[in-house]
Amino acid sequence: MGLLIGLDIGTSTTKALLLDTDKGVIGSVTADYPLYSPHPGWSEQEPEDMWQATVKAVRGLLEKFNVDPEAVKGIGLSGQMHSSVFLDSSFNVIRPAILWNDTRTSAQCRYIIENVDPDLLVSEVCNPVLEGFTLPKVLWLRDNEPENFQKLRHLVLPKDYVRFRLTGNLHMEVSDAAGMLMMNVREKVWSEPVLASLGLSSEILPPIIDSTEVGGTLSEVAASLTGLPAGIPVVGGGADNACGAVGSGVVKEGRGMVSLGSSGVLLAHLKEPKLITRGTVHMFNSCVPNQFYMMGVMLAAGLSLSWLRDQLGREQYTYNIMTELAEKAKPGSKGLLFLPYLTGERTPHGDANARGTFVGISSTHGKAELIRAVLEGVAFGLCDSLELLRSAGWNGTAIRALGGGARSPLWKEIIASATGLALEEINIDEGPALGAAILAGVGAGIYQDVAEASDSTIKVIGVVEPNQEWRKVYVDLYEVYKDLYPALKEPFSKLAKFA
Repeated sequence: MGLLIGLDIGTSTTKALLLDTDKGVIGSVTADYPLYSPHPGWSEQEPEDMWQATVKAVRGLLEKFNVDPEAVKGIGLSGQMHSSVFLDSSFNVIRPAILWNDTRTSAQCRYIIENVDPDLLVSEVCNPVLEGFTLPKVLWLRDNEPENFQKLRHLVLPKDYVRFRLTGNLHMEVSDAAGMLMMNVREKVWSEPVLASLGLSSEILPPIIDSTEVGGTLSEVAASLTGLPAGIPVVGGGADNACGAVGSGVVKEGRGMVSLGSSGVLLAHLKEPKLITRGTVHMFNSCVPNQFYMMGVMLAAGLSLSWLRDQLGREQYTYNIMTELAEKAKPGSKGLLFLPYLTGERTPHGDANARGTFVGISSTHGKAELIRAVLEGVAFGLCDSLELLRSAGWNGTAIRALGGGARSPLWKEIIASATGLALEEINIDEGPALGAAILAGVGAGIYQDVAEASDSTIKVIGVVEPNQEWRKVYVDLYEVYKDLYPALKEPFSKLAKFA
């Protein structure tokens, strides 16, 4: 039926993926670009670098797989959420993009909390105020770079900027717009009440389009650069986690996924928005039109295991060796617990001062227990997110496992046993780029809808069930785990000044 291209504009690379609607995923090519940190806590990138990497990745994809450009029927985009691209009246970039993992905006977050009615925030944007989101970045620009703020006429996110370079049309796609703290999530319109409370205008925000809506066609200029023919439809696409859900089949109520990369995400699909005010849990628009997803984010999932590997000796201890050692330890690691807050924590605590902690260590503990305690600590961190999703009404019994950490059979069994959920293994783990390609197929009319498209591509090929003997241990141990952060919150805060 044709070929589809999915582009994922990530934090360090652009990934271009080729999907054959009859044969499945053909392969992918990545092109990287630098990340800049001119001051502590700052994280920036040049939007032009993102665009050049996109051109390079697409050309590399066509060359590597000997693609007939005329066979490409659609292009979809995914990208890093929250990151800001500031444009002037001529659509020129004003300054480097401020990224999702930039923490310079604490003062602006306090300003939002002090100046916007909390009930209004909850009802409109449906998310807590955090440094990583886009709205505080706009206020930072106004407070710290007034000359640049005066030039600001258009604000977009990275993938929407790349779509602009592909098509010449400027839009904001809805699942990404939901992560800006500037959109009414239920109504899919810019939140005039929130913006007015902060002295901002929605005039800087482009029209909102759906994930499968065609946002334009490939321009002659972009065609000459990429090697593709002009006129290919380019769809709205989606935020990275939203596209990741599409690319793992989490497109129907009751389905969920766990992604174990450097960070950890527990995501559940919802037909209706369910608002809860406790814990820093996120509620965004899904790539499935007029549906939603809720997710909890832990900042150091795979990062926790990677950190321990560095301490033990990266050359000597591969991940396989580490998990083989951990298999020798009993569930519960002889009463050793690990809090995986190496870089603070988002869900459920929203505390930048929280830190990683081993609790209960004794002379009887060795490397096996240390490693297993880290694996179990991450699993308990995911349980924190699961409790919040349950309180919002999600009633799923299984989650699909993605990311590098999901390659470990032991870690999957630990997570299944701690959460009580079966972990489903799927046939393809290509992440957001695959979701973007699937969305392109819907927009191009190849597939009927997102659910049909996703389910025709993604299949469950295995299931890891909870180990019931382990679960008995983990249910009790999780109760101890939950007691630790409240007891350590104040000491964490006091220790921050020494860091």
